[in-house]
Amino acid sequence: MTPLQLFLQQLLNGLTLGAIYALIALGYTMIYGVIQLINFAHGEVFIVGAYLALTVLLFLAPMELPWWVLLLACGVGATGLCALLGWSIERVAYRPIRKAPRLNALITAIGMSFFLQNALMLIYGATDRQFPSLIPLVRWQMGGVSMTLMQLVVWISGAVLMLGLQVLVMSTKLGKAMRACAQDLTACALLGVPVNRIIAVTFMIGSALAAIGGMLFGLNYGTINFHDGYLTGLKAFTAAVLGGIGNIPGAMVGGLVLGMLEALGAGYLSSQWKNVFAFVILVVLLLFKPTGLLGERVAERA
Repeated sequence: MTPLQLFLQQLLNGLTLGAIYALIALGYTMIYGVIQLINFAHGEVFIVGAYLALTVLLFLAPMELPWWVLLLACGVGATGLCALLGWSIERVAYRPIRKAPRLNALITAIGMSFFLQNALMLIYGATDRQFPSLIPLVRWQMGGVSMTLMQLVVWISGAVLMLGLQVLVMSTKLGKAMRACAQDLTACALLGVPVNRIIAVTFMIGSALAAIGGMLFGLNYGTINFHDGYLTGLKAFTAAVLGGIGNIPGAMVGGLVLGMLEALGAGYLSSQWKNVFAFVILVVLLLFKPTGLLGERVAERA
């Protein structure tokens, strides 16, 4: 493989990983944008989505349905249940302490993260779970660079969901209410906007996107573990900061950039150090451009 072919191959691999990071990062940035909370349990919601998709897949596998029908069924099942989980987390863990000091919310988020992680371990076991090869192994070669059907599914799914979210936020009544709440929750409440409902819907949408990311993660890598959500969630948070926390297009760009940088680092340096790259990027970014690549959309509230 020539140096150019290696570079292009790593870029394609990075785009696949980056699309998954972007889907998770959108949840972080949406929740922060509306209520200024870093939901550290979001990574666990992502891996819950992967386990739920696996459960639906194993349940439907004996029916011998077409692979794309199984894929849609897994996606619908995982997103619906994770949306319900996101609503429950907001209602039970965060809403009662919304007006408390931010440190309280941060500790609650970390506690919820550990709760979900250990619940997964108790329900599904501590060992790796194999994800069946649902998508056919189809590979195309172009100029010495290979692309698989799995990668194509990830790219198309990510693009459709990210563009759909952008349209929802910018062109619908719900999106207008979400953007208004991001500016001033108190003023929105005084004007009759159902603030609690908008915040709950924001959690549900973010959790649903994370569930799709979890399903694609499991299909792409073939195995999942209950602690995968912790590290992947931190990387997705890095992607949200990289693009500009509170900025939806920034989360998309940040996820793709982070995925490509990680793939290039693993290809040219060492795959054993790939997890270091994300956090080195985060440190450098916080030092030199703390508002992210596209800037922070939401002004800091006192």
